[in-house]
Amino acid sequence: MTARERTTPPMNGDERTTLEAWLDFYRATLLGKCEGLDDAQVRAVSAPPSALTLQGLVQHLAEVERNWFRRVLAGESAPAIYDASVDTHGHDGGFDLAEDVQFADAVAIWQREVDEARALCARRSLDDVSPFMGTEVSLRWIYVHMIGEYARHSGHADLLRERIDGATGV
Repeated sequence: MTARERTTPPMNGDERTTLEAWLDFYRATLLGKCEGLDDAQVRAVSAPPSALTLQGLVQHLAEVERNWFRRVLAGESAPAIYDASVDTHGHDGGFDLAEDVQFADAVAIWQREVDEARALCARRSLDDVSPFMGTEVSLRWIYVHMIGEYARHSGHADLLRERIDGATGV
C-alpha cells in the first residue's frame, strides 16, 4: 500500500464499505507521509521536545493493529512486536526505535498486521463482539476506534514530515 493507492472513501457506500474504506484511506495516508524519505529521515526526531518519529508511528500502528484485531477481536495471545517487556495488553508500544529495525522492515511488519486484520475482519460481521474490559466490544466500534487512531497519528506524521523536509499534503 502506498499513498498512490489512497482513494477517497465512497460518498454513498454501505456501512461496512465506508468503515473499511476510511481505515484504508488513513493507513495509506500514514505511508504517504513517509514516501521519499531515507532511513535517517524517518528515524529523525524532528519536533522536539517530542521524541516521536515517522518510523515510530509505523511501528506503533503495527502494534495497535495487532492489539485490536488479533488480541481483542480474535482473542489471540499475540506478543508485542517491538518490546518484549510490554505485556500483551500494552498496546501503546512501538514508538521506540531499535538500531536493527530498518524502515522497510517496519513497513513489512505493519503490512503483515494489516493483512491479518483484514483477514480476521472478513470472517466477521460488524455486530460481532469480543470480550473487552469487563464488557464487549463490536467490530464496528473497533473500526471507528482505528479510524480515529490513524487520523490522529496521520496528523502527527504531517507535522513531523513538514519539519523534516517542508513537504505537506498527502
